[in-house]
Amino acid sequence: MPLSLRIPPEKEKMIKNASKKAGKTKSAYIIEAIDEKIGVIKNREKTIREMAGWMSHEEARELKKSLDVFNQINEGDWD
Repeated sequence: MPLSLRIPPEKEKMIKNASKKAGKTKSAYIIEAIDEKIGVIKNREKTIREMAGWMSHEEARELKKSLDVFNQINEGDWD
């Protein structure tokens, strides 16, 4: 569902600069911030750490790699 936000120009500039520095789209950067705020990222990282304790190094690396898709946002879908 599309969401529209009114962001003051100075904050938009900060988001634009920070997202560029992070190598992400503005949308991806904002979504990541929201995920962090509501605990999605923390829970995902916690799950990986917990599972990595009983997995081989290779299995843990593959799990992390498979979850990286959650960090990718197609800019055309959000901007």
